[in-house]
Amino acid sequence: MKDTKTLLAEAVQVLRDGGIILYPTETVWGLGCDATNPAAVRKIFEVKRRDDSKSLVLLASDLDMVAKYVRAVPSIAVDLVEVNDAPMTIIYPEGLVSAEGKPDRFHLAPEVVAEDGSVGIRIPQMEFCRDLAFKLGRPLVSTSANISGEPTPASFREIAPEIRSAVDYTLPAPLEKGATGKASQIIKVGYGGEVEIIRK
Repeated sequence: MKDTKTLLAEAVQVLRDGGIILYPTETVWGLGCDATNPAAVRKIFEVKRRDDSKSLVLLASDLDMVAKYVRAVPSIAVDLVEVNDAPMTIIYPEGLVSAEGKPDRFHLAPEVVAEDGSVGIRIPQMEFCRDLAFKLGRPLVSTSANISGEPTPASFREIAPEIRSAVDYTLPAPLEKGATGKASQIIKVGYGGEVEIIRK
């Protein structure tokens, strides 16, 4: 297996070129792309055969990155991140979206936000994923590596051949070591400190 630095560099280059990667997270295997690139995000929907009216979970390297792509980070979200010890996706009230759906590295692709403007972002516990987002310099999509409606693969060997063949770059299977094989919890927060548990 190539060293981590080389794997990161190769994956980031594919993401910057508008490609799709297949990669392990601390939860399940994900399909990823640059979350600021609308064309790349649309490719993800095509691969998954998923309705593009549904939003996608994103990964960010840290809260500083999150703050660049949402209108504001509610203080309750900061508290949750600081005490969290399990994979957790936070749904923020307002994602900053690019105008007219044009690629803009300072704003998210419209396709990654929900109809109400909210956006789900996770700061991964897996160091490799944090480094991936950090090296890319912007959030990346992290949606389960399966056709919409089919079971979520808990390991690389469970990923369908059609998914594997549809991506531009695949990270090596050994990187999945330590993954839970289960989706993250999802918590929706509001500016007034509201907290709603969407998925435990």
